[in-house]
Amino acid sequence: MMNMDSNNVNQITNAGALKLKHAQAGLQTRAGSGNNVQFAELLQKEVNKPQSIQFSKHAALRVQERGIEMTDSLMQDLNKAVEKAQAKGARDVVVIGKSGAFIVNVPNNIVVTTMSGAEMKENIFTNIDSAVLI
Repeated sequence: MMNMDSNNVNQITNAGALKLKHAQAGLQTRAGSGNNVQFAELLQKEVNKPQSIQFSKHAALRVQERGIEMTDSLMQDLNKAVEKAQAKGARDVVVIGKSGAFIVNVPNNIVVTTMSGAEMKENIFTNIDSAVLI
């Protein structure tokens, strides 16, 4: 459904950019202090972090156009739904909730499009292999 190559990398939007409230966290290290954090440790922490879903440029635009509020709660629900779909071997899933429907490419962890609840009526979802209700 979505081919991830070097040309598409710039078209992915971090889900945090869609939220109204941004939480900022900083990592401070000091050279020469006893609390130095080594690069290998930082890299390992990043690798072990659970991957949050990302939004394609198209999906991010649809979220804004359709007035879908991306709350922390909704993001957690979407991430949990995608994790469940991944555990079952899903590749392309529609996640349906109160806010609308989100079509997610599971292997790449990317929302490829979304629609509001009103737009879901009498609509057909194609090219999906699974559905998760949240």
